[in-house]
Amino acid sequence: MEIKDYPKNTVVSPESISAIMRAILIKEDENDQDKEHFWSIGLSSSNKIRYIELVSLGILNASIIHPRETFRLAIMKSVASIIICHNHPSGNLKPSVEDLAITKKLVEAGKIIEIKIIDHIIITGEDKPGHKEYYSWDEVGILNS
Repeated sequence: MEIKDYPKNTVVSPESISAIMRAILIKEDENDQDKEHFWSIGLSSSNKIRYIELVSLGILNASIIHPRETFRLAIMKSVASIIICHNHPSGNLKPSVEDLAITKKLVEAGKIIEIKIIDHIIITGEDKPGHKEYYSWDEVGILNS
């Protein structure tokens, strides 16, 4: 799915965010593509993308994530909500125990500062025909559970 298929800067679905983030990841230096990236995507009240920020560039299978850095630009730009996204260089879309823990922590922090996390998306750098290219917490219904 190509980015041009969507209205400019409008979040349509987890699939559209996945396409945008995979396009960003592919433009990274080849060595950095094999590292875990963690992004924050700030949205206006009408779901227009206000910014995409690389919050953390980690190592092969980990990234240091903290609410302070995740929400820093969201607060400065006064966004209504954010989507968080990270890649799994391994190609496995299944959330890890650490993914679940940090997502819960970030959702709770967002509640305190009243900036809702509307999704957490995991992407891979791999293009596997016939396989889903992303994992969306919102689609599986575990984001706010």
